Amino acid sequence: MSISLESALPEPRAARRAFDRAAGFDEASVVHDETRRRLLERLPLFRLAPRVAVDLGCATGRGALALAETFPGARVLAVDSSAGMLRAARAKCAALPAIDVVGGDAERWPLRDGRAQLVLANLVLPWCRPADLFAEAARVLEAGGLLLFATLGPDSLAEVRRAWAEVDRELHVHAAFDMHDLGDLALAAGLTEPVVDMDRLEVTYESVAKLVADLRACGAQNVAAGRRRGLTGPGRWRAFERALRAQRDGPRFAVTLELVLGQAWSRGAVPRGAAHGAATEVGVPIERIGRRPRGGGSPG
Repeated sequence: MSISLESALPEPRAARRAFDRAAGFDEASVVHDETRRRLLERLPLFRLAPRVAVDLGCATGRGALALAETFPGARVLAVDSSAGMLRAARAKCAALPAIDVVGGDAERWPLRDGRAQLVLANLVLPWCRPADLFAEAARVLEAGGLLLFATLGPDSLAEVRRAWAEVDRELHVHAAFDMHDLGDLALAAGLTEPVVDMDRLEVTYESVAKLVADLRACGAQNVAAGRRRGLTGPGRWRAFERALRAQRDGPRFAVTLELVLGQAWSRGAVPRGAAHGAATEVGVPIERIGRRPRGGGSPG
């Protein structure tokens, strides 16, 4: 049995709804905060004086605030597709006139060609098609502009996928791209000199309920296009909980996240449709998905 990559990737409308309902995002966004910190720590390595900096997938606006503080002379554009996140970002950034909060899709930015010199894309790639995001970065960045991005790799939530694999063969964690594939996609989109590295982060929990609450609070729900649409019955859910708890070592169990951080440069604004691009659909054996966890969504 095989599925298309589109079936294993997030459904955009469902992802937006999940973030609209993400109450308590800032309290649960430990991973977002960590990857943002790591990306911002890289900025002093470059000689940057952006006139326009973009916080793509801005969520509640913490990245936009950090960019405005780092580059006080820049206009900062905070972009997100979720109405709920945009409301939160506008409230958080209201006191800073240098920040504009703008509604827009990560796969089709509401910005003109060559508009920006810096783009920060913190954990937005798990919720969109990387080829499209990279193509938009190549279009919007002027020559010499920098894209910094963080995403989750295919070994993220390995424990969750293993637990569900003992219950059924449905998609419970959506697909993620390998770091080497991301570099290739960035080049194909018209960016240059991509550098991508990986690290692992373990987050421990006392209960499955707390894990699920944290994931839902930061919008990380299972929104794979090929996900099972019916409700998860109590019997199947209890079986999943037992399988996940069985992996614990001591009083708590760990959930692994593969953090992928990267950068790429612009060689000049590439108009929409001008990049070579890459295939957007491949056959993925369901057996391989079950053995090698590929994900960025929540259990369920």
